[in-house]
Amino acid sequence: MPMTSRIWMLGSGKMGHEANCNGIIAALGLQAETRPVRPRKIFDLLAPWGPIDWKDRPDQAGSCLAPPFPDIAIAAGRVTVPYLRYLKSASKGRTFTIFMQDPRTGTGAADVIWVPAHDRLRGENVIVTLTSPHPLRPKVLASSRANPDPRLSRLKGQRLAMILGGPSGDYEFGPQDHQALANIAASCLHKGYALMVTPSRRTPPDCLSVIRQSLAAAGATQETCFIWDGEGDNPYIPMLAMAEVIIVTGDSVNMVGEACASGRPVHVYQPSGGHSKTFGFVEALIKAGYVRPWRGEIENWTYEPLDSTGLIAARIAEFYRAHQERIQTQIRTGA
Repeated sequence: MPMTSRIWMLGSGKMGHEANCNGIIAALGLQAETRPVRPRKIFDLLAPWGPIDWKDRPDQAGSCLAPPFPDIAIAAGRVTVPYLRYLKSASKGRTFTIFMQDPRTGTGAADVIWVPAHDRLRGENVIVTLTSPHPLRPKVLASSRANPDPRLSRLKGQRLAMILGGPSGDYEFGPQDHQALANIAASCLHKGYALMVTPSRRTPPDCLSVIRQSLAAAGATQETCFIWDGEGDNPYIPMLAMAEVIIVTGDSVNMVGEACASGRPVHVYQPSGGHSKTFGFVEALIKAGYVRPWRGEIENWTYEPLDSTGLIAARIAEFYRAHQERIQTQIRTGA
């Protein structure tokens, strides 16, 4: 990618969406300017089919689309679709547009679209991979291993990372799941593993509390257990980098996919509830040999770390070069 390319990220405000975009931006070797998209309620409800919020027209003060327009714009999330569409038109087609995940409006929503394999959208401009793009590239994990987090390096024994999600529209993640995860943690501790536990923003405080109580009763010490309490830097990446084994809850497609970038055995615990798409995603990873369902015991197997981000970025770069050639032809011919 030309290093002089200017890129905007139209941010929906949701971490999962922006993680997808940031992973691709980093893989392309570019520095993006984030333009937060925050339409008022009526325009939010009309997305992805409706117009942009009138307050965000390029000639309005404080607009997230204030020119000069970028060479590239990348977005994810339903509310950003009208903005990407508007930007394409306002730039007279010059801005190359990228959308991450299914825009719900068809393949014309952007110049190139990425979707996970469990989504149905297909087309000539659609890139499909098993897992989502994210910033956990091989170099990032290698750097974290070479410069270990001192909070984790003090742990004795094989390190096991527990990556916790939480309730969502499809997953209940109720008290029965809290207790099941606590039992898993205590069982792994008894078997000699050193526990590294990190919650997400969705993880209920009660879940962490039950896990803490269970580990304390099992005799956990500072040398055998670390649970991130929200203080200091989030050790999520160091945990994935330093783990010999990973247990991740299956409510998050992003977290499961990021765990597969580690190259370590990944066990998926399915919380209560669920959705056919998420089940299909996990099943595809099981069939491909990247993950296994949690069956009550730690299993060992090997696979090549899954780096979908690099594959997606390479295909986007191909689309972008073709786009640039068309723009240059238009300039030369005065079209």
